[in-house]
Amino acid sequence: MKDATAVRIDPDKPLRLKKIPTDATGDFADADEAKEALKKHRDVLDKQQEVLYAGAQKALLIVLQGMDTSGKDGTIRSIFDGVNPQGCNVTSFKVPTATEAKHDFLWRVHAAVPARGIIGIFNRSHYEDVLAPRVHGIIDGKTAKHRFREIADFEAMLLQNDIHILKFFLHISFEEQGKRLQARIDDPDKHWKLSAGDFAERKLWGDYQKAYDDIFEATSTADAPWYVIPADHKWHRNVAISAVIADKLESMKLTYPKPTIDVKKLEIVNKYK
Repeated sequence: MKDATAVRIDPDKPLRLKKIPTDATGDFADADEAKEALKKHRDVLDKQQEVLYAGAQKALLIVLQGMDTSGKDGTIRSIFDGVNPQGCNVTSFKVPTATEAKHDFLWRVHAAVPARGIIGIFNRSHYEDVLAPRVHGIIDGKTAKHRFREIADFEAMLLQNDIHILKFFLHISFEEQGKRLQARIDDPDKHWKLSAGDFAERKLWGDYQKAYDDIFEATSTADAPWYVIPADHKWHRNVAISAVIADKLESMKLTYPKPTIDVKKLEIVNKYK
């Protein structure tokens, strides 16, 4: 089977983003070649999600991070197309509300962690609280390191409670982001996606890349790894992420729950009063 390129960050030898290409496509020449692989991954996801939901013994938390226009929404639409919505939750994390800001930064995150039996998807996540505040100087390096430790402890606690974690960074180039922003400007139906903040944050591209390097180095672990996904090509992004998710679900050795009744004694009546 052909493979896409998903770069797993080694906690012992972390890579820098500038060394990871954004336009890699692995063994696939084009989108048509990737379609069949994506379909197989979706089939695995569909089957494994049913077992996960029925057994309700484990959960899977998927974290999606990336610069504006990197394709977090598109990833969710593509990969989870056809998945039973009863067993899947999506949470988007924006600027903390006044109430959220009064609590510790993980307070709102913990409330959104998927229950056992559920696949939870974070469209942005707790990592936003060690990203934008660091880039904008709201927190200093010492505070960021303290939050990294809190995140590591938090994720370790989730794992101890059978909440498995996959973390993806959708890696696009500065040039590709410019093209996608221009495409939104040119399409009136996409204007709702635009905000002044998108263009202001683009000026801080280098600072964000460095902040992500620090995040990967501090929080990619053997049990909760970061995967950097070359995402200039949307079709590659989808097949690469879906492959990692499918492999993870199969490795969790999910099983259906044992029946609570003796199935052999069940009888379907053919008449009713």
